[in-house]
Amino acid sequence: MQRLPWSIPSVLTDGDISLFRAEDRVLEAMLDGWRSQMLARGLTTQWIKSSASIVTRFQAFTNDYPWKWRAHDVDEYLASLRSREKPVTLTTLRSYSSAVRIFCAYITDSRYGWVSYCEQAFGDIPSQICFEWNSPKHATDDAAPEGRRPFTRNELQTFFDTVDDLVDQEFAAGSKRWLPALRDSIAFKVCYAYGLRRRELTMLETVDFGPNPHVPAYKGFGCAEVRFAKGTSGSGPRRRTVLTSPEFDWVVELLGFWLSDEGRARFPTADRTLSLWPSERAGRLDVRSFDRSFQSVRELAGLPEKLTMHSLRHSYVTHQIEAGYDPAFVQEQVGHTYASTTGLYTHVSNDFKHKTVQQMITRRTTPREQ
Repeated sequence: MQRLPWSIPSVLTDGDISLFRAEDRVLEAMLDGWRSQMLARGLTTQWIKSSASIVTRFQAFTNDYPWKWRAHDVDEYLASLRSREKPVTLTTLRSYSSAVRIFCAYITDSRYGWVSYCEQAFGDIPSQICFEWNSPKHATDDAAPEGRRPFTRNELQTFFDTVDDLVDQEFAAGSKRWLPALRDSIAFKVCYAYGLRRRELTMLETVDFGPNPHVPAYKGFGCAEVRFAKGTSGSGPRRRTVLTSPEFDWVVELLGFWLSDEGRARFPTADRTLSLWPSERAGRLDVRSFDRSFQSVRELAGLPEKLTMHSLRHSYVTHQIEAGYDPAFVQEQVGHTYASTTGLYTHVSNDFKHKTVQQMITRRTTPREQ
């Protein structure tokens, strides 16, 4: 079947043909065109399938067609999802609202021809029905889950001291567990030193580090290339380069040791994989293994359960801001799309707040005295 440039099937535009179940045929054509558009945008097939399924369920709920949808339909649909015996989460609610909004944006775009066609065929036109006032707030408005916080400096020191002591104890006891404990100890410190997400940490490879020409002292560890950073919804992973900061320059020596014959090379699987964190039997460690190890060390250190591996990333952001780095630089380092998300990750200490206030007072009073 040939299609016109605006993707409406030619059979729908032939006035001599009477369509059987015309409304259903047009809806199917709309969904087909939308899928093609999303494929052209480079979205994943899983995302496309999920989005189309959401729109189909919404249409079944309204028992009406897109050119008859109104804003109150969204209100009623989202309200029904939240009033179940087991309500959907806000994240799920956002995904439903977003799918309907994007579909409406497609069918109301004049370049695709659906508005004029529906007006001619059904005497009504599709419109956008999802707005700021009837949609869940953006993910960045509550990106940090309640209770999620960074380590205090004392907690961070306690955590790293505990994991280092664990390595020493296992080695002194002659246990084979000392080598995985050493790997995890270094991994947690690298996670903190570069502000990484858990998946970003697990996907690091030995070839992902390079020099910073402006800081030759860091040798081959002046930056880390994060090749599997979190992408936007429906897209694949993004890439970013994280520079080694002077406040975390201790990681240079740590990585140098780990990539020597005394570190990573001790694993029997090291020569079979480029993974920075080889396991004892497989080629690459997974996120769940790091989570289990982190929880074990946290309990051993007597730290609160609300502290997770992601708290190391929160700590990186907070300590960079406290060190005086520009928030825009920190945002680039951690790969946040929105500055508001970086702001949610920032929990400066009371000492830093008092120091900042004192600096401002000094700056304002000194000229007057002079």
